[in-house]
Amino acid sequence: MHKKNMSTSLPLAEKMRPTTVEMFAGQHHLMGEGKLINSVLKKKSLASLIFWGPPGSGKTTLARLIAKEMDANFVQHSAGLAGGKDNR
Repeated sequence: MHKKNMSTSLPLAEKMRPTTVEMFAGQHHLMGEGKLINSVLKKKSLASLIFWGPPGSGKTTLARLIAKEMDANFVQHSAGLAGGKDNR
């Protein structure tokens, strides 16, 4: 599929998704100056993280942005959609 056609077929939410940490709005308790995610990004040192919260709260977007900022691989896993064996 042509790149232009792919971008026009994306859902609006995907088109509007922030592409940088600076564009990410909300989650000030994690992103604010001196807070966990802010500190991790400044140190460029990251351990495993588990994000929990309601749908649409930005968990996946934030995880993708952190991985991008840290030049790390991003593996998406939804415990709610996976089976118990996969979650263990």
